[in-house]
Amino acid sequence: MTDVTLSSKNPTAVKAEALVVATAQTSDGVAVVSDQLPTDLLTQLETLAPQLGVTGARDEVRKIPAGDKLAADVLVLTGLGERAEDGTFATETLRRAAGAATRELAGLKSAAIALPASDDAEITAVTEGALLGAYAFNRYRTSGKDTAKVSAKTTANTGAKDAKATGKDAAKNGKDPVAAIEILTPLHKNAKAKLAAERAAILAAAVHATRDLVNTAPNELYPATFADAAKAAAKDVKHLKVTVLDDKQLASGGYGGLTAVGQGSSRGPRLVKVAYTPAKPGAKIALVGKGITFDSGGISIKPAAGMEAMKSDMAGAAAVLSTVVAAAKLNLPVAVTGYLCLAENMPGGNAQRPADVITIYGGKTVEVLNTDAEGRIVMADGLVSAVEDGHDVVLDIATLTGAQMVALGSRTSAVMGTDEVRDEVKAAADASGELFWPMPLPEELKANIKSKVADVANSGPRWGGMLNAGLFLRTFVGDHPWAHLDIAGPAFNEGGAHGYTSGGGTGVGVRTLLAFVEGRAAAAAALPAK
Repeated sequence: MTDVTLSSKNPTAVKAEALVVATAQTSDGVAVVSDQLPTDLLTQLETLAPQLGVTGARDEVRKIPAGDKLAADVLVLTGLGERAEDGTFATETLRRAAGAATRELAGLKSAAIALPASDDAEITAVTEGALLGAYAFNRYRTSGKDTAKVSAKTTANTGAKDAKATGKDAAKNGKDPVAAIEILTPLHKNAKAKLAAERAAILAAAVHATRDLVNTAPNELYPATFADAAKAAAKDVKHLKVTVLDDKQLASGGYGGLTAVGQGSSRGPRLVKVAYTPAKPGAKIALVGKGITFDSGGISIKPAAGMEAMKSDMAGAAAVLSTVVAAAKLNLPVAVTGYLCLAENMPGGNAQRPADVITIYGGKTVEVLNTDAEGRIVMADGLVSAVEDGHDVVLDIATLTGAQMVALGSRTSAVMGTDEVRDEVKAAADASGELFWPMPLPEELKANIKSKVADVANSGPRWGGMLNAGLFLRTFVGDHPWAHLDIAGPAFNEGGAHGYTSGGGTGVGVRTLLAFVEGRAAAAAALPAK
């Protein structure tokens, strides 16, 4: 992963291939946001802005020759949009601007970023954004006879040793991210600022690991290899343990949801428990992730158009794995256990059928009306298991419903659940810069998932589809503190890159989940000792 350091160097003197400086929209044109660049250079840039196509708008990036007044080779202008009324910029604005710039610097060895970074919040945002934008997925590209060969075990080795193609020239057809970044800040020696930069590096590694998993081809990433990836990610991380239940153990243990969804594939399901347990944890948190490594829809098969994106249907499980690993690397004083509900939903000869009745772990029965509503079925097994294990709170995250995209689009995720936990997740999302919107679980919609033959049906009418799915999941947590995060649209970017978000897997949810865990850790630390 890209190396990042804090530095007090003057932007004019820093020797880097690229120097990144912010621009902003003003009432009379464009302003270059810097108090260290020469006044005559600022005036020249602002005067030439229209000819250079610079407007200062958010996500705008323009590269120009640095000229003889700067030691850097190229000057990169990244837009912040308009200032707030108090003259500052929101941290998410800084995060996006830094990420948009580093996305454009792929292939370079060094860059210096001179965005506003005069307090801990700004340093955190700029560092996170720069690292989140410095991402590329090149492992399947080849050059001549050198072929990028990877395994799913390598794929999710989160942290500094992110998986790389073994062919020595494998990435040449696709540029690697900028190798090293200096964040220019007067607080470069401040202890809190250093910790913020270290946390940002761990967070970005977790997001990149999630993206890598989501982007991996489904012929390589399936339940068994995903389980191997979890073991690889946990290797040498303190207080982290991985337990795997294979298809035979799931069947004998009564995990009817995972068994039913996975039985149509030649590659059986897995339930992977990734447990971070520090000494004397102040709280116990469960994270349950949907891990459908490929979703054909099963017997209720999906249309062929766009089905290739269904390799991303395991994004929730990937986010859970990466979050638990990040919590362990940050040594947070709370226990966090991830439940990865892994299956491949295929229309094989042994596949489950519409009208089947299955028994979820714990005993509740489900009438299968639509085999393409499989995610909630595997999640039910994980939720019951998480509640049974006695956690203080349970969060689940899943690419669950197309209705989420209908309601909120492709960039805003949904959260629903018990009121306090739902609101806590929303606050964590806001703090981390991710877009989540709270949704209700109306009691009157429970009739939509009523079954004529079983305790509950796995599908209901089209209207309120996202809420129907949430109500289904609530059936398996009862009154336990819980929230459900539906990331169906935001988990996989099928459009153009924007801000710090690449095409393909986005890693959405990791930042929110980690912020939630950190919030619980802070609350536990504030309690008087027993």
